[in-house]
Amino acid sequence: MSVRDLISWRRNNGNQVPSFLRDDDRDPFLSLHREVNRLFDDVFRGFGSGLPSFGKGSTFGADWPSVEISDTDKEIKVTAEVPGLEGKDIEVLLNDGVLTLKGEKRSETEDKDRQFSERYYGRFERRIPLGVEVKDDQVDATFKNGVLTVTLPKSEKAQSQVKRIAINS
Repeated sequence: MSVRDLISWRRNNGNQVPSFLRDDDRDPFLSLHREVNRLFDDVFRGFGSGLPSFGKGSTFGADWPSVEISDTDKEIKVTAEVPGLEGKDIEVLLNDGVLTLKGEKRSETEDKDRQFSERYYGRFERRIPLGVEVKDDQVDATFKNGVLTVTLPKSEKAQSQVKRIAINS
């Protein structure tokens, strides 16, 4: 059995054509139309996160830094990976139940010296809604080895509002 036997074929103007090739795949205008639609979809897909997406990683600031959030009965812990930065390069703000991480990553070399780079540089801002009251005066932020950890103790009111709901089987 050959590969040709596995492909379903159909006749088109007296020529055998594989059935997986649609007529519009050979039409350059329909192909161009499909590509333009795909490009617009790619650009506007990023608007949900605040910035347009022009390709992987170019939305610097929208989803960077990568964060990990853990929520226990007593505290919320936010861990952010910010390699290549120091603690002085990052600003941590808490306002109206929203934790904001912002700063700037600067290049170590001049643009004229750079031949090629896939690294990210520039300003970033990440806002994380907490959804509960925290003790503002006891919030702690530490920075070690490119990892920022912010610990936000919950207020007594927020701790008492936690209600366990039994699951019936």
